[in-house]
Amino acid sequence: MGLFDRPDQPWRAPRGESAVCGVALFVVLMVVWLLNSGHYTTLMVGFGVASSLFVVFLSWRMGIVYREGLPVRLLPRALLYAPWLFKEIFKANVDVARRILTLYEPNISPRLFDTGVTQKSDLGRVIYANSITLTPGTVSIGVRGSYIMVHAIAEEVADGLQEGEMDRRVTWLEGAGS
Repeated sequence: MGLFDRPDQPWRAPRGESAVCGVALFVVLMVVWLLNSGHYTTLMVGFGVASSLFVVFLSWRMGIVYREGLPVRLLPRALLYAPWLFKEIFKANVDVARRILTLYEPNISPRLFDTGVTQKSDLGRVIYANSITLTPGTVSIGVRGSYIMVHAIAEEVADGLQEGEMDRRVTWLEGAGS
């Protein structure tokens, strides 16, 4: 048995999806390499290709190149979800700044609560929890089953989150709420 051989992991990609995800991973790694490198000589691009291929090979052999680990299928919907999320982040930034910079008494009433999730996959729940945390004024503390524990800066912020708009959009993003 060789260095990279695992008895529980066959060399062939299951149902071809691992090969597609491997190619997508290679493309993503190369784009990141090229953007971070800033040098486009043959030697540097060759190093990028070699290191990207090596990472894809190791990832494939470790069995971590699969649909949910590299969700290429979410990309079209993610391109529509991202602007909405950026808008929500901007609005929440303005709200938090207003609460903090109020000259008299800031309107801050911290609250800890559970909010339900409708996502079917772990990836969907992680995207939802991260979206909550990215939005100023809220922090995801933990995911337990079909609930996320959230800390909010104020009652109104918690109520806004519990209305479920973000949950519906993330469910749509993962494809379960088409």
